[in-house]
Amino acid sequence: MLLAKTLRSSTFKLALICIAIFGGVVLGLFSYVYWATATYVRGRSDDAIAAEQTMLRKIYNDTGRGGLIAAIDDRIAKERLENGVYLLTDPSLNRVAGNLKAWPSTLSESKGWRNFSAQEGRPDAPGRAVLRATLDTLPDGYHLLIGRSIDDLGEFTSKIRTVLILGVSLIFMLIGVAGVSITRRTVARIESISATSRAIMESGLGERIPLRGTRDEWDRLAENLNAMLDRVEALMAQVKQVSDNVAHDLRTPLTRMRGRLEKAYNRQRDSDDDRSLIDDTMADLDAVLRMFSSLTRISQIEAHDRTSAFRSVNLAEIASEVVELFDAAAEDKGAHLGAVVDQRVLVTGDRDLLFDAVANLVDNAIKHGREAGRVTVEVAQNDAGAVISVIDDGPGIPDDERQHVFERFYRLERSRHMSGNGLGLSLVAAVARTHGARIELADNEPGLKCQLQFPALLQQ
Repeated sequence: MLLAKTLRSSTFKLALICIAIFGGVVLGLFSYVYWATATYVRGRSDDAIAAEQTMLRKIYNDTGRGGLIAAIDDRIAKERLENGVYLLTDPSLNRVAGNLKAWPSTLSESKGWRNFSAQEGRPDAPGRAVLRATLDTLPDGYHLLIGRSIDDLGEFTSKIRTVLILGVSLIFMLIGVAGVSITRRTVARIESISATSRAIMESGLGERIPLRGTRDEWDRLAENLNAMLDRVEALMAQVKQVSDNVAHDLRTPLTRMRGRLEKAYNRQRDSDDDRSLIDDTMADLDAVLRMFSSLTRISQIEAHDRTSAFRSVNLAEIASEVVELFDAAAEDKGAHLGAVVDQRVLVTGDRDLLFDAVANLVDNAIKHGREAGRVTVEVAQNDAGAVISVIDDGPGIPDDERQHVFERFYRLERSRHMSGNGLGLSLVAAVARTHGARIELADNEPGLKCQLQFPALLQQ
């Protein structure tokens, strides 16, 4: 099954293409090596024959035909030219001297280089040898043939050819095995990912791609996909939690509204009671509408790219305006609201979004802080960038719940009796992500310190 998938895979087809290209290059390289080696050996042989011809022609010019015959006999006796052949004939091609019995019948010309087969004149000569010779016609009409047997050259080139064929075959075999092995491994890892995907579709998001511990690119891909699945599973859990919380938070005001309307329907009309019922019902409807408005606002912030509208914004001005806006609310609770800001702390961002984020932090600090407590908004600039902090001296948030308070509709148990819908800090988190800011919750001992740290990259 896996072998069939391997042979059908695009990786295997790509491997075949690479093998074909590589094989063509190797074959061309080995062919060149064969041609260059054979040419070099043949050239050395031709150089030796040409040198012998030059020497005998000089002897002929100096001593005449008699000296040439004596020189040929001497060279044959002393084997001056390894595997050499000599033949001197008269104009009628009758043998005069040399170790060839007769002028080869296949040679019709008497000048230039020729390859031919002939019987050598030596007693120990094998059968018909393959010879290479140069032909020359002397001034007196005699013909001179000087050459040597090239059977050893043929054997040498044959061995080279055999070695090259075996080498190329072995290389192709190794490449083929390597290609199939690599493709098989690749297909196996892809099949593992596919099997996990099918298992996820059939049984849910609990499955994960197995790691082999090799720390290679496949393990890194599996780690990234598993991390993505963790994120998707977490988002699905959040969606479920949001749905449950919406249902829970809507049930109470809607139940109250229905009870009031049913009660009003079954009793006589009374203007004061009706006015009170209408006011209470409108208050509940306003709370529901605020909830949906906050959800819509968060979705819009997360779904749209607002960076095109970013401008230079002074956090000090935003902090001062928020403090002024919530000063009355702080007085109603007996709390003291103040600001500690530098004169000018600039970041690049959306002013309205940053104002909403800081306002939500201040509202939470006043609402959930200590009675007659203190809330301070600090704006400063440090080496890491600009930072805005909202500090209170209330009960704070337990460590094990700090990672959850930015989830939609999440509320601390002690805060469920208070007004609100658990969306304020979710909006703050969405604004922070849009601006590339980091949210940090820390103990103020007592109380809570919530910081928005803007990276230096966004500063002006």
